[in-house]
Amino acid sequence: INPTSITIITLSIIMGTIMTMSSSNWLMAWIGLELNMLAILPIISKPKTTRASEATIKYFLTQAIASAMMLLSSTTNAWQTGSWDILELKNKFSTTIMTLSLMMKMGAAPIHFWLPEVLQGTTLQTALLITTWQKLAPISLMYMISNNIQPALLMSAGILSMIVGGLGGINQTQLRKTMAYSSINNLGWTIMIMALSPNLAVMNIFIYMIMTTPIFLMMTSTSTKTLQNLTTTWTTSTATTLSIALLMLSTSGLPPFTGFMPKMLALNELITQKLTTLATLAIMTSLVSLLFYLRITYLTMVLTSPM
Repeated sequence: INPTSITIITLSIIMGTIMTMSSSNWLMAWIGLELNMLAILPIISKPKTTRASEATIKYFLTQAIASAMMLLSSTTNAWQTGSWDILELKNKFSTTIMTLSLMMKMGAAPIHFWLPEVLQGTTLQTALLITTWQKLAPISLMYMISNNIQPALLMSAGILSMIVGGLGGINQTQLRKTMAYSSINNLGWTIMIMALSPNLAVMNIFIYMIMTTPIFLMMTSTSTKTLQNLTTTWTTSTATTLSIALLMLSTSGLPPFTGFMPKMLALNELITQKLTTLATLAIMTSLVSLLFYLRITYLTMVLTSPM
């Protein structure tokens, strides 16, 4: 892609997200999301392979359906309340549809099927973009309407995302798919705690982004795409491999790493609100996801690769 196109695409992605995050009107928020989606399509389809084309189509279709649901929700709400204001989303039906459409845009369970496939079909840099930057706009909209969403909907979606993220990542050998399930698992925590403490949810997603970005960047620099590649990176760059292993443990939420902090605060919040069963479920799913993070760490740190 030539420099002019790259500049236009990058500006569109940044502008789209900023537009959505700073708008108070549903139509402007929708336009921002559309701009964002259309700008990232050429980036996903950049590798000239059938896998990349397939990923582009899957991404486009899911995002287009989510956008249509978003328009349906905001129109129904405007028809009932006479307001296009984001904070005025009072209609129960509209709120539910809007929440589902935002979850679909982020790739939370039960509408997560596109995320591992799209990530697997594209490059590591694009995968990083999809798992971090592309989540900012939907998360900010969810944050704005969090007071109107039924807590039961958010909590059940959150727990489901944690279970799917934990179980899905176990038997993966492809690191991009593992990172996709890791992303779904982390979104589960974010969505679940959004019902009780939206600020904590925002902190959680930011800490996740801070930890995911270096993992992807290091995987790009060492051209690591599978677990098998990871076992041999030790010989070429020891420091990078060690850093990936430690970051993986941090992402899993293992104390004393940074990733443990938002999870501990979330559990504290759940127990304060007398939701002990939910907290127990969350811990159990966290242990399942810890399994595949530990396997990656084990492969990099314990096994000696062929010299």
